[in-house]
Amino acid sequence: MTAVAADHTAVTRQLADFLAGATYDDLTPAVREDTRRATLDWLGSALAGALEPQARMAQRVASGLGASAESTMFAAGRASAPAAALANGVASHILELDDVHKGSTLHAAAPVISAALAVAERERATGREFAVAVALGYEAALRIGEAVNPSHYRFWHPTGTAATFGAAAAAGSLIKLTPSQLVDALGTAGTQAAGLWEFNADGAMSKHLHPGKAAFNGIIAADLAREGFTGASRILEGERGFFRATAAGHDASRITDGLGTAWKVSENCYKLHACCGHTHSAIDVALDIRARRDWDSPSAVDAIDQIEIQTYGPGYEIVKDPTPGTPYRAKFSIAYCVATALLEGVVGLEQFTADRFDGEGVVSPSIAALLSRTRVTVHPDLTDRYPAEWPTRVLVSLRTGDVERGASGYPRGNPENPVSTSHLEEKFLALVTPRYGRAFAHRALGVARGVGECPDVHEPFADLFAARA
Repeated sequence: MTAVAADHTAVTRQLADFLAGATYDDLTPAVREDTRRATLDWLGSALAGALEPQARMAQRVASGLGASAESTMFAAGRASAPAAALANGVASHILELDDVHKGSTLHAAAPVISAALAVAERERATGREFAVAVALGYEAALRIGEAVNPSHYRFWHPTGTAATFGAAAAAGSLIKLTPSQLVDALGTAGTQAAGLWEFNADGAMSKHLHPGKAAFNGIIAADLAREGFTGASRILEGERGFFRATAAGHDASRITDGLGTAWKVSENCYKLHACCGHTHSAIDVALDIRARRDWDSPSAVDAIDQIEIQTYGPGYEIVKDPTPGTPYRAKFSIAYCVATALLEGVVGLEQFTADRFDGEGVVSPSIAALLSRTRVTVHPDLTDRYPAEWPTRVLVSLRTGDVERGASGYPRGNPENPVSTSHLEEKFLALVTPRYGRAFAHRALGVARGVGECPDVHEPFADLFAARA
């Protein structure tokens, strides 16, 4: 496939033409491996999250959408492809350990791979067809997210909005839509794209719903297009289309620049901390400071006089809670995450258990003490670097008068600060083993390793859960 020429007057059609024409041979070995890594990382979060209360709620609703055995609904049997994608999309976003992309500020795996797997199972697609669908879903979701970022992010959660297009692209690839049908699918996806940040004011569960509903809506959009159901032909660039409706400013060139040569799945960022990605650069710096000082928890509390966290404006708006009283709010508190990193040397799931909070604040006197000494500030020079970077500076003033400093533009797990596939496999096993047992976890890891080459995607997932039963 040749690269797409830049003509920004009809980007919806150009994107659809690309999506309809891409094949497995267009994926370089590096892109194929990046697609496999993304699937591995998603599967760990999806399996672990599937046992959470919010996921169980979504599974019960999905099961009520009609009897079907098309696709796997993790830890809950089988369902229609859209229903399974809904449930798995919710599950994979609950633990805040699924992937993220800097330029679009979007979590692609939860909506895109949930949709791709569900449709691949239903259609009895090959692993190679599944891999292409995943790569194309990332292309559509992340490019559209970049086109409207950062102004879109003020009100809209891109994982619910732009990712709806990605889910439609993945589903459309698997059911082999024509270019014109993909235009219709994108049009129908765009008119369903939704996801408002207001949930964060209440710590509501809507954030988990966004990727699930994006996956569900994307499949519906593709299936309708296959039936001849039409959608807006200029859903992105039209006068009342997605760009103008959801962003104060947009850059349509982000859709087509490098399309066919620079694959977005290779820009994927993998999360190593169980909290909002806007906290991760600061956590990494805090962990480095703790290691340099060789602190344990008591010595850190005694040594630290003040903490200043300098960050960028759009991220601050999401993670500014200074005294979180619930696990969910703590995941969106950069102050809590940094304090915990300095005291405990890890910011994993165990740092967000219910017994750590009492509704008004944190239970630990040590963490409470550090929170009272923490100031978070927005700095224009850091904001100017976002979203290409997610930068931070951390200054820890000590009672001795010394100051420990650190800065980072890229959290660990980003392409600029990468982690190995073996590290991602360790993360996978750490998530899945305690919840399902060692034997199941290693079988699931084998599925993730081999899914891209299997002759029928349905088989390994059906066998995985049949063996567990």
